[in-house]
Amino acid sequence: MNRSQGASGDSSPTRRGRVLIVDDEEVIASTLEEFLTGEGFEVAVAGDAERGLALVQSFEPDIALCDVQLPGLDGLDLLDRLLKTRPETLVLMITAYATVENAVAAFHRGAHDYLMKPVIFEELLTKLDRLMSFRRLLQENQALRRALHAPVNLETLVGESASMIAVKAMLRKLGPTRSNVLITGESGTGKELVARALHALGQEPEAPFLAVNCAAIPNELLESQLFGHVRGAFTGADRDRAGLFVAAGRGTVFLDEIGELPLATQAKLLRAIETKEVLPVGATRPVAIAARVLAATNKDLFAEVNAGRFRSDLYYRLNVVAVNMPALRERRGDIPELVTVLLARHASRLGRPAPRIDNAAVKRLASAPWRGNVRELDNALERAIILADGPVLTPRDFPAEVLGPGGDDAVQLSTSDDLREALEQYERAHVRRVLDDCGGDKREAARRLGLGLSSLYRKLEDHAPGRAEGDQG
Repeated sequence: MNRSQGASGDSSPTRRGRVLIVDDEEVIASTLEEFLTGEGFEVAVAGDAERGLALVQSFEPDIALCDVQLPGLDGLDLLDRLLKTRPETLVLMITAYATVENAVAAFHRGAHDYLMKPVIFEELLTKLDRLMSFRRLLQENQALRRALHAPVNLETLVGESASMIAVKAMLRKLGPTRSNVLITGESGTGKELVARALHALGQEPEAPFLAVNCAAIPNELLESQLFGHVRGAFTGADRDRAGLFVAAGRGTVFLDEIGELPLATQAKLLRAIETKEVLPVGATRPVAIAARVLAATNKDLFAEVNAGRFRSDLYYRLNVVAVNMPALRERRGDIPELVTVLLARHASRLGRPAPRIDNAAVKRLASAPWRGNVRELDNALERAIILADGPVLTPRDFPAEVLGPGGDDAVQLSTSDDLREALEQYERAHVRRVLDDCGGDKREAARRLGLGLSSLYRKLEDHAPGRAEGDQG
């Protein structure tokens, strides 16, 4: 049975969405069809899974409303086949109380929500509207990605220093998993970029990536932001609202500055991670969740645990695997490449050609302390490109307080403006300085540089053609 107007024509501006109902109880299916049609949805109905799968192809529903208990192919098998046939369709499972465990299992297999029988029309509308909003957000994100031709991936993590190579290798291993990851590092090192790269490398990169800064939201509102609330839960709660964990579906929730989370909220987050359920503020019934959790902090969370400010059980739940982003001063060899990439990015945003930067400026930038890490460098370059008087950036275009030393203490780079030559010259000087600091001990120098001993010898041979340094360290 299909009373839709067809899937191929353009929908009217007032259509709320295209819904496929798969239910073998004809009275329930007809009642739902009549109600949803009256609410502005375009509806098709199937009495079994096989007919439902056929309609998925022709009707192209935005949302499939599927009963768990069906004759022949049951609702869980239908879910698997439907998501393979048309993964962009969102699935809302309908279940009786006795089969709620099946509904939760279906959620973990890809369903986006479930509804208890008997169906309450107001609750059904709320869920359908939320899913349609979610679907529109997905479509907008996909369109934006196609327009930009620049999906977030490892290429956004600039640098080929030993520490960055190690970070990228770790992300390649972690991305396809759904394990929780704790991302550590100083402020401004790019922890959110790491989280976005993990999401992009994951099993469902088109699912939402939803981030929240735990330090930026008042404690009394944070739980509602994370877990949602029901209408009337507090003053101003005039409607139900899904929290980030529900809205993310099978995507990613990124908890930035997790070390600032209040202890009471830590307990609720721990329960959400352990049970895969959240209890919205003011609700009496939990809601199943399936989002991956990534967290970041610039604090030493283990020290926070010892000080009683962070729960040890939550720490170990979040810290299944840790990824540490190195400070910029620990990977100075990446600075010339970062400068090139960031200047091009700002120039594109400002609608002007990317400026050149002279070698003296690169040398000073490579020597700067960068206490604010890549974020501080990014801000300095943006300021310079806006205020510069000419097409070539020089040290005069940067505030003196952000630049490194300009005299004998500065890193000595080539006088050439060629970026590759400047980078090679910097590496040569940096390796030599570290080796001198270690008194010629190559093993210690290799450890500080994050290199294997054989790699250090190769670099020394490159810098002094014909023979390696004689000292065996």
